[in-house]
Amino acid sequence: MSTNINSTEKKGSFFQDNQKSVIFILGGIIVLILLYIGYQKFYLAPRAEKAADAMYKAEEYALIDSLQKKAIDGDGTFLGFKEIADEYSNTPSANIANAYLGSLYLRQQNFQEAIKYLKKYADTGSEILDPLVIGLIGDSYSESHDYKNAADYYKKAADKSKNSYTTPLFLKKLGLVYEQLNENKQAEEAYSRIKTEYPESSEASTIDGPLARVQAKQ
Repeated sequence: MSTNINSTEKKGSFFQDNQKSVIFILGGIIVLILLYIGYQKFYLAPRAEKAADAMYKAEEYALIDSLQKKAIDGDGTFLGFKEIADEYSNTPSANIANAYLGSLYLRQQNFQEAIKYLKKYADTGSEILDPLVIGLIGDSYSESHDYKNAADYYKKAADKSKNSYTTPLFLKKLGLVYEQLNENKQAEEAYSRIKTEYPESSEASTIDGPLARVQAKQ
């Protein structure tokens, strides 16, 4: 009889202790959820707004070749893209600042810095911007004469979002770097895709020449 009582007491004690643990865990989860909501609302949201406000002057400078350094580093009063990307990390503006930095460094022929910042960019879901950034990485490698990496990124850019603007653009660049690699069959495939899949694109109107060139090399 006492054994049953002890067993019942042990079971009761186990469930009571376990119930306390469950309550403690649930309480912890609720606290984490509240902290996350607070972080989003009271920390990230104001930072995102400040970052967006800081972007406009750097964007103005980026449009003027002679002021590109100020676009990158700021002018002492307004922040440049580099500081925006660093100070306001985890905001949409910081993400776009990385794309700006990459393109500006590419224009300055600072290819390693261009690659570094372009690779920090996170997809936004844009059918145009996302493949363009990937393609800029390809441009950076191509300008560095690293044609193998260039081909990898042009292929990713062409396949990222199939549309009549970015896809034929990067298929043509893909074909050109394949030619540099003496991979003429792959170049032919890239050029042929432009002709058959995007016949209305501007690239299609001039693709017959490159296509005939790589066919003649095989």
